[in-house]
Amino acid sequence: MAQTGTARSETPPAAAEPRQRSVRVVMAGLLLAMLLAMLDNMIVGTAMPTIVGELGGLNHLSWVVTAYTLATAASTPIWGKLGDMYGRKGVFLTSIVLFLAGSALSGMSRSMDQLITFRAVQGLGAGGLMVGVMAIIGELIPPRERGKYQGMIAGVMAVAMIGGPLVGGTITDNWGWRWSFYINLPIGAVALAVITVVLHLPKKKPDGATRIDYYGAGLLTVAITSLVLLTTWGGTQYAWGSVQIIGLLLLGLAALAGFVLVETRVAEPVLPLRIFRSRNFSLISVVGFLVGFTMFGAITFLPLYQQSVQGASATNSGLLLLPMLLAMMIVSMVAGRLTTSTGRYKVFPIVGGVLITIGLFLLSMMDVHTSRTTSGLYMAVLGAGMGFIMQITMLVAQNSVEMRDIGVGSSSATLFRTIGGSFGVSLFGALFSHRVQHEMAARLGAKGSAAIGTGAQLDPKTIAHLPAPVKDAYFHAVAAGTHQVFLWGAAVSILGFLAALFVIETPLRGATPEPEDATPLPESI
Repeated sequence: MAQTGTARSETPPAAAEPRQRSVRVVMAGLLLAMLLAMLDNMIVGTAMPTIVGELGGLNHLSWVVTAYTLATAASTPIWGKLGDMYGRKGVFLTSIVLFLAGSALSGMSRSMDQLITFRAVQGLGAGGLMVGVMAIIGELIPPRERGKYQGMIAGVMAVAMIGGPLVGGTITDNWGWRWSFYINLPIGAVALAVITVVLHLPKKKPDGATRIDYYGAGLLTVAITSLVLLTTWGGTQYAWGSVQIIGLLLLGLAALAGFVLVETRVAEPVLPLRIFRSRNFSLISVVGFLVGFTMFGAITFLPLYQQSVQGASATNSGLLLLPMLLAMMIVSMVAGRLTTSTGRYKVFPIVGGVLITIGLFLLSMMDVHTSRTTSGLYMAVLGAGMGFIMQITMLVAQNSVEMRDIGVGSSSATLFRTIGGSFGVSLFGALFSHRVQHEMAARLGAKGSAAIGTGAQLDPKTIAHLPAPVKDAYFHAVAAGTHQVFLWGAAVSILGFLAALFVIETPLRGATPEPEDATPLPESI
């Protein structure tokens, strides 16, 4: 039977096997690099209490995470553009070296200020790692064959989220917190060696007249920084209506407007606005933003519910998400292979959007009596939905841009998901805190509000020493807070489902090499 709209590889069978072996070796190096970027935050999070105990600076604790996240988000589009301009391999190797340098320096930190600074260096490298992996896959493997390889990325995410806290706790208890950073060095060295020796991509020689878009990069960095800080500080460090938050919002909007103006006038924009003329690219960016919004919100509040209400151990917090992450990993790999074998992909984000909405709605029904088995089944539904969408969004984004823009296409897809996650955690956090405070006050009056102070989250040790009536009220309050979070998450996820409905299933480019200036198949706008 003929396959409409799909291209077949013209690679001779004799040459196919050596090429496949080479791709598998390169993929091993790429997956190690991705593991570095994703595992780091999970490991360091477990070590933070020990770090604060030795270095002090409890009031700067949040900046250890914020500096890394901020640097990663701000540098993501710039790494993508540099790869497009100067070649993928050199830029990617540079990001690995930068990440390893930041890791080594973080491990040698003697004060909290030093640690925050070096974590920012790490974050700069991490931005290049994540974009570099996706862009190299995009350049090395045609979209028609790419699904099965991108499914492996979901596996790396699951390994990092499950194993990170366990590895971090083991390292901190036995070797000391500094090895939470030093452990990156041998892993990174292997990735660096594999990529250096095995990866072969065409070298690019940019036109001598080409100039880096410094103004655009600067304005984009200011806009991203403002948005990330706004969502990080809003409702926690500062009130939503405070001068600081309003100022960040105005600064972000002004920088964004200036960025758009600059990008329409420069010869080589850091983020070409032409990529948004593709209907599929714009729609899948919205889907990615909303997936990040709901996914990171779920990952943040599920362990809190299970540790507080269900009495699970914080030490095994990674295992609490096992049903969701395993479902996400398995479904992502299956969806990737089906995409490779059939060339069809539109159905996956649609089905994923439905399952995410159902999963979040089911999670909103949890209360103080919900068993771990029941909540695990609900999480598996949510994880399956994420698995259908996570890597397909990147595949559609890359297939919707020209090959010369594969780097900025990959970085933009990553950036939208990151910003979505930042917004999700912040807004869901505000909803959760408000509901918990309201429930505690409703059940215990002023005594209830005083019991949890100005926050809405108590650690397990504090909960264990609460009087029985206060503890019971707190469990009900946390259950009510998670109900609110997941119910709103389900409502937001409907928008992602609607956006996926309008994606046009354009044929995936096949294995036959295309001209450098080849354009994607046309889409109706």
